Amino acid sequence: MDIKTSYKNKNALITGGLGFIGSNLARKLLDLGAEVNILDNADPATGANPFNLDGIRQQVKVIEADIQDEAKVKEAVQGQDFLFNLAGEMSHIGSMQDPFKDLSVNAVGQLKLLEVCRVTNPAVRIVFAGTRQVYGRPMYLPVDEKHLLTPLDNNGVSKRAGEMYHIVYNRVHGMATCVLRMTNTYGPRMRICDDRLTFIGWWFRQLLEGKPIQIFGDGSQIRDFNHVDDVMDALLRCAANPAAYGKIYNLGGEPITLLELARLMIAVHGSGEYEIVPFPEGRKRIDIGDYYGNYGLIKSEVGWEPHVPLRDGIKDMLEYYYQHKRHYL
Repeated sequence: MDIKTSYKNKNALITGGLGFIGSNLARKLLDLGAEVNILDNADPATGANPFNLDGIRQQVKVIEADIQDEAKVKEAVQGQDFLFNLAGEMSHIGSMQDPFKDLSVNAVGQLKLLEVCRVTNPAVRIVFAGTRQVYGRPMYLPVDEKHLLTPLDNNGVSKRAGEMYHIVYNRVHGMATCVLRMTNTYGPRMRICDDRLTFIGWWFRQLLEGKPIQIFGDGSQIRDFNHVDDVMDALLRCAANPAAYGKIYNLGGEPITLLELARLMIAVHGSGEYEIVPFPEGRKRIDIGDYYGNYGLIKSEVGWEPHVPLRDGIKDMLEYYYQHKRHYL
């Protein structure tokens, strides 16, 4: 399979395309010769940022609508060859504060989207952005796709529902769907104004503003990270490869402790400090402990593995925000 030719002169729709991953993917698809369409409700609380399309806004079509707007979704999916389904609620804390909104978007919204696709364009090839949050607190490491699913927050439950709707529509209706369980994705254009969606984005803001990076707990927690370039590669490979249809894959990277991560960010930045602080009570109850994923299945079946070293990815992200941080604070 040649990614360079799979998307030339094809139509691709990105739900959530004003967000972090979606806007980077839009740029990559344009480079590959695709016609790019975006469906996004433009909610900044979910990471949508008009500046993310700076320089390419005139090359893409943007439909401002929610995935639950069936008329707009029908308009958007008609004639599309690929659908990169990145829309959804991602905040773990937010899902506990407003569980019904989280459920409405991540479960009902996904079902409505799939139904419109089934009726309007059943041949569209779909990749859904899932999350490693569905596993909850790991019983063993690295976590593979056979691990028991015991999510610790409402977002993990609703995202599990969303991914299973995609698998049902493959098995029952023969649609070309695939699920990627993403881990901590980072890189240019991510939301850094607060810690609602991601802790690493917030760490970058603290670093850029000369404030101590706040590490909850003792810093020994293990995580893995994927640069957005590697995540885009996985999305593109899975959408174009029939071997991926009907499958759920973990993404993953090299494990690192949060203390090691903070020290690496400070070293790459050239200055900064960190402090160990107690877990806020609301976060402690839903913290997953140690996690890193086994991505052997997607490597063997699709040929994906991460390539961007963490140090290089941090440097890339810092350089972007040195220039553009005013659009993200």
